[in-house]
Amino acid sequence: MWVNPLLLRRRVDVRLRHWRGEPMPAADANGVALRVVTLVVWRVRDTARATLGVEDHETYLRECVEAALARVPVEPPGGGAKGAADLAADALTRLVAGDAAPVGIEVFSVRPVRVEYAPEVAAAMTRRRIATLDAQQRATMLTSVVDSVEDTVTRLTMRGLVELDDYERKALVKDLTVAFCSGRGEAAP
Repeated sequence: MWVNPLLLRRRVDVRLRHWRGEPMPAADANGVALRVVTLVVWRVRDTARATLGVEDHETYLRECVEAALARVPVEPPGGGAKGAADLAADALTRLVAGDAAPVGIEVFSVRPVRVEYAPEVAAAMTRRRIATLDAQQRATMLTSVVDSVEDTVTRLTMRGLVELDDYERKALVKDLTVAFCSGRGEAAP
């Protein structure tokens, strides 16, 4: 028995909708595994295509977003510039809109609202971030100590308080560096 699909009646909501997805797998530009929650703003534009093209619009959008996330690198948490996140959102919107247009769905935006490391790499990435911050702090401290030692030695010699040959200058620099570093280490919590 054949039934004319145009005779079947099905209501289609054409209002603007927001769909917030569950965490989906993605990757950053370096290939590190991420979990991304996206917010999709969409509506049904062509009701005939929408009713005949797909059974469930949200399931179809979820699959389109998942396919787009596999192709577009997303910015990891706490990293990169704001412009990189906007570029990723624009690329996701373009890809999902292109996939959804043939079935009568108009996609206005696809934005990552929450990006986090995948559970299997979260601990390693946290340790890496802490190590990077520690290295930056050490470099800043060393620069500060070297500047302080240089300023102290220059002032002592410029004012004529001491006259130092190369050996004495090196010994003074060494002693001041040790004193400044140990003094800073005690002040840190």
